[in-house]
Amino acid sequence: MTDPKDLRAGAFFDRDGVINVDHGYVGDASRFELTEGAAQAIRLCREAGYLVFVVTNQAGVAHGRFEEEDVEALHDHMRAQLAAKGAVIDDIRYCPHHPHAKRERYRKDCAWRKPGTGMILDIARCWHVDLARSFLVGDKASDMDAARAVGVHGFRYENGPLDQFVADAISRMREAA
Repeated sequence: MTDPKDLRAGAFFDRDGVINVDHGYVGDASRFELTEGAAQAIRLCREAGYLVFVVTNQAGVAHGRFEEEDVEALHDHMRAQLAAKGAVIDDIRYCPHHPHAKRERYRKDCAWRKPGTGMILDIARCWHVDLARSFLVGDKASDMDAARAVGVHGFRYENGPLDQFVADAISRMREAA
């Protein structure tokens, strides 16, 4: 069992619509575009002592638009783009399932699919994350529902420079501590 003093705070980010522009089912590097301030936002989190994670529903797999290998290749591309700007992501989880998937093998209600909590809880277990000191940045109600369900602070991002939004979230986390 992990000693509570060894737990670290985490910053969880949704991918499409937060880290990258949501062009609808982004499944390859040619359609991947970082949002304004994404790398800076991740650097701010690291500088403030947060581990940085991505938790993303990827229903494009379930609907046959791309494969899981494409998601993994895109995540490698995203990590490389961010690393080139000094921004490091500690870990990524994605859920390829959808309850109305075209592909039968991906058709299910999965606890990992947000608003389910599986991705967040798996990362928290693997990385010894203190959820009470952590936050999630997402652009959908399902992101906020998942955050609430696991006890992390949820911040709903809509538009604008992500680094400014995250700077405000970190400030609000400090005030809440």
